[in-house]
Amino acid sequence: MRAAHRAAPALGAYLAVRGTSLLVLAVWAPRRHQDLWVNLAAQWDSDWYLGIAEHGYTDELGTDLNANNLAFFPLYPVLVKAVAVLTPGSRASTGLGVAVAASLVAAWGIFAVGDRLYGRRAGVLLTTLWAAFPVGVVQWMGYTESLFTACAAWSLYAVLSGRWLWAAACAVLAGLTRPTGVAVAAAVTLTALAHVVRRREPHPRLLAAALLAPLGWCGYVGWVGLRLGRWDGYFAVQRLWHNDLDGGLRTLHQLRWLLWSEPTPPLFLVMVTLTLIASVVLFGLSVSDRQPLPLLVFTGVLLVIVLGSGGVYFPRARFLLPAFPLLLPLALHLSRASARHRALALAAAGLTSAYCGAYMLLVWPAAP
Repeated sequence: MRAAHRAAPALGAYLAVRGTSLLVLAVWAPRRHQDLWVNLAAQWDSDWYLGIAEHGYTDELGTDLNANNLAFFPLYPVLVKAVAVLTPGSRASTGLGVAVAASLVAAWGIFAVGDRLYGRRAGVLLTTLWAAFPVGVVQWMGYTESLFTACAAWSLYAVLSGRWLWAAACAVLAGLTRPTGVAVAAAVTLTALAHVVRRREPHPRLLAAALLAPLGWCGYVGWVGLRLGRWDGYFAVQRLWHNDLDGGLRTLHQLRWLLWSEPTPPLFLVMVTLTLIASVVLFGLSVSDRQPLPLLVFTGVLLVIVLGSGGVYFPRARFLLPAFPLLLPLALHLSRASARHRALALAAAGLTSAYCGAYMLLVWPAAP
């Protein structure tokens, strides 16, 4: 109860930012002749997860592009199916409810990390900035970003507080939620091994955490291989979705096209590009601030995966949504600013996020 009371201002600020975004969507959607409920709960990736919850996974690789549901990790659809048995309404409403509940757990975990490192004010500001992420609307959609961020945040908090088995357990859950769960596993495993080297003794809990953390991601990848009858089954699926790594060539090509070749680039792609550039800058500031090793490993691996992907460009701002430690330099700067400066900055961030989220859902013609 004490922990919940301490986190209350952060959760209140989070709800205020996301509530404002939802209000903008509710006002704008009818004017665009769109069904807000469908956009939030049953479109794009949401539809894939609901299909898995309803019918399970395919057992064939196939040759069709962007059509194999084995690319989607299982924890979220399993939760949707399990909770739907206990709740009224459709699976779409259940999925949206799971995502919203997970977003609150994620916000609490983000606050806990910021509070532990730099105090309560920094924790509240970090949570508010995460809520005001340019594509923060995804936090309240039938997507996996909120669930993944919750697992990642509490895993990192457990590492920072020395709860190694809890850290590994949350890393396993993260690895069952999204492909980028490998970043959480890397943060736990490398930090645990660094502690072993520093202590010069193989502490059982440290070694157990280092070994257990990757099991979620490795387990699903291995299961896909067994299901398809080939060792590289999961990676073959990803190739059908054009999600193989190319060392960043696709990213550089898109950046060059948007910044130098295209005279009138789409607004949403400009926002994605600015988010990617800002993330790289913020990672540099995080290194300069000497953030703890698990945070740097997590965000560093996540950036390598997102920037090094040869897949589609437009969802990459969403893929970086769980990288909340990148916002710590901004939170620290605002914590030292005047109250007026903080209020203006947070209000601007919240309103910008509300507009970007509504534009992404209601105007941008492709998936978020």
